[in-house]
Amino acid sequence: MSEEHSLKILKQGAEAKLFICNYLGRPTLIKERFQKNYRHPDLDTAITKDRIKNEARSIVRCKTANVRTPALYLVDFERRRIYMQHFEKSITIKDFIINHVKKESGDKSLSLIAKLIGETVRKLHENNIIHGDLTTSNMLLVPKSENEDANWLESGELDLVMIDFGLSFIDSSTEDKGVDLYVLERALISTHNDYPDLFDEILDAYKKFSKNNIKEIISKFEEVRARGRKRTMVG
Repeated sequence: MSEEHSLKILKQGAEAKLFICNYLGRPTLIKERFQKNYRHPDLDTAITKDRIKNEARSIVRCKTANVRTPALYLVDFERRRIYMQHFEKSITIKDFIINHVKKESGDKSLSLIAKLIGETVRKLHENNIIHGDLTTSNMLLVPKSENEDANWLESGELDLVMIDFGLSFIDSSTEDKGVDLYVLERALISTHNDYPDLFDEILDAYKKFSKNNIKEIISKFEEVRARGRKRTMVG
């Protein structure tokens, strides 16, 4: 394919390489999963195919859930790739909080972010989408309008885009939803411990967005949290 000549590596993680290029005239992100040499080749191919399928399925399902994700352009099982929309104007919520939120001034943008995260995660769970890796690195802020100028971050007209569904799956289990919330809480504690109330604000927005099955999910989350704390204490 012609895009091969213009591939630029964006990031390399434990599971995949991310490239950016122009595909069919559109800014595109390619996620290419590594071959794991410690696994039998047939097993590795089967596991990789399954994960690519799950990721693509979750992205498509998000559209029904009214959750923004990168648009899916192509799934290439042979080359272990997913081609998707690349947001040229974007910043991870992790980087936004670390570099742009002014703690001493009572910055209101953090409350906006907490509301966006809580409501978005609730939409996922209402549609039985378990993300599996809820961290602020896997959430992008993008301008609501493509026409926003260079100061779009200050405008407050922001949308949240969920990314990296590599560990996602579809399940209605309240246990899995509770685990998803616990993963998010642990991620916030380790990355944004300067903002101890952030998770409570997110959870509040999560609860307010929909009351459907909420008591069971929160109860499961508290069970998972208690188990996690016990493991931490025991070591």
